[in-house]
Amino acid sequence: MTTRRDFIKKATLTTVGSALALSNIDALNVIGSKTKNVNINRKGTSHKLEMKFFPYELKLRHVFTVATYSRTTTPDVQVEITYDGVTGYGEASMPQYLGQTVQSVTAFLQKVDLSQFNDPFQLEDILAYVDSLSPGDTAAKAAVDIALHDLVGKLLGAPWYKIWGLNKDKAPSTTFTIGIDTADVVKQKTRECANQFNILKVKLGRENDKEMIETIRSVTDLPIAVDINQGWKDKEKAIDEIFWLKEHGIVMVEQPMPKELRDDIAWLTEKSPLPIFADEAIQRLKDIKNVAGAYSGINIKLMKCTGMHEAWKMLNYARAIGMKVMVGCMTETSCAVSAAAQLSPAVDFADLDGNLLISNDRFKGMEVVKGKITLSDRPGIGVVKL
Repeated sequence: MTTRRDFIKKATLTTVGSALALSNIDALNVIGSKTKNVNINRKGTSHKLEMKFFPYELKLRHVFTVATYSRTTTPDVQVEITYDGVTGYGEASMPQYLGQTVQSVTAFLQKVDLSQFNDPFQLEDILAYVDSLSPGDTAAKAAVDIALHDLVGKLLGAPWYKIWGLNKDKAPSTTFTIGIDTADVVKQKTRECANQFNILKVKLGRENDKEMIETIRSVTDLPIAVDINQGWKDKEKAIDEIFWLKEHGIVMVEQPMPKELRDDIAWLTEKSPLPIFADEAIQRLKDIKNVAGAYSGINIKLMKCTGMHEAWKMLNYARAIGMKVMVGCMTETSCAVSAAAQLSPAVDFADLDGNLLISNDRFKGMEVVKGKITLSDRPGIGVVKL
């Protein structure tokens, strides 16, 4: 008779596939030992995957301004997938530059028929089916992916950082974002967060870039990452800006120029004293080959790459070709942020403050303790509903 422990090991090895280090027997033993409270065969429960979803508008604590627009809310769709009495949570967050809407996300999710699958551990098959339903809709696909990962992790009784063989103590500090604003507001925001975080992130890309940095420097000397959001157009001016930024304690630059100017960005990266990360220029796994050589690293966001499954592949591919990796987020609840945080022990930079920017979070999950990403041992993506 097959024991529960044997079932767990078999399910893990056959379905998570290349995401697991197959020789990591200790990790599998931990997974097996943590499933004693999970009843895999509940009587009277469904052995089909059942999904439901609903819109949920995220309310920002402050007006959020980047180089090209400002906003006070972010549209969002919450997803729940249930199997055998266990529910996994996911979400699709849609800042306007993604070009996706609540209507487009819900229309996509209405096409997803998970009832045809009776084994949630077959992530490759399920997510390949979901991806095949349209060429885009990455946020909607990410919502399904996150919910499935949460579900599978709960059935295994382990968080995903542990399934992937990562050490949560290696999770980095997260940046905290300061949006473009007036000097007084920037000072106020900086004072509010300076004692809680170890590194800041500043949105630049307008005429007042130096004023923004000088204003923040009047309040704190914390390291700063800057996100230009494609705001610089001239490579000569850009390199001058970067040398000036380095002198003022900036440690990395994200998407300094329009993604179409690949040759100019490659020139900039070669001469830059700071690492240059691709953001708008990178979306999915297939895009990495297009940015290799032009950037120092990539920024992986679940809403752009369709979720955790592809994000893990992107991280490992980028590492294999010598690129740095950061993991980022949109404005999201702790659901999607905690899902992304499962990757964080393996990255160089993390920008996972999206849940801290909203006032109506539905979940408790990844926490920031003295500026550092702190992962719980809760299974799946590590969240509980509030």
